[in-house]
Amino acid sequence: MPLKLSDANVSSFDNVFEKLKSESPNHKANFILFLADKDPSTSLSWCPDCVRAEPVIYKTLEASPDDIVLLQAYVGDRPTWRNPQHPWRVDSRFKLTGVPTLIRWENDTIKGRLEDHEAHIENKINALLSAD
Repeated sequence: MPLKLSDANVSSFDNVFEKLKSESPNHKANFILFLADKDPSTSLSWCPDCVRAEPVIYKTLEASPDDIVLLQAYVGDRPTWRNPQHPWRVDSRFKLTGVPTLIRWENDTIKGRLEDHEAHIENKINALLSAD
């Protein structure tokens, strides 16, 4: 099955996330990838950890034979993300401390997560993918 992608930013997240939650029983796995916005001048993320992790995450999830959904949640530009009151830093569901953060969402809760320092490690992504 192909990987199904959807995008959200801070302002559109709640609507997109509600859709993911309502459709989650139809998929083998549901993931949220919190990542930095792309720099318009380079088309790359302003976050070096995101640049390193994204290709590994996409390659690993796309290789799965299962029906997987990935919500790409963009945190904003660097100044927006650095604000200690960023909505996803203070959200009790996510408590983000860095990007990228890959979360497996199941039964309306976090089933597992990879933080910024480990989100690029393929065997950890596979372990998160196969968690039951």
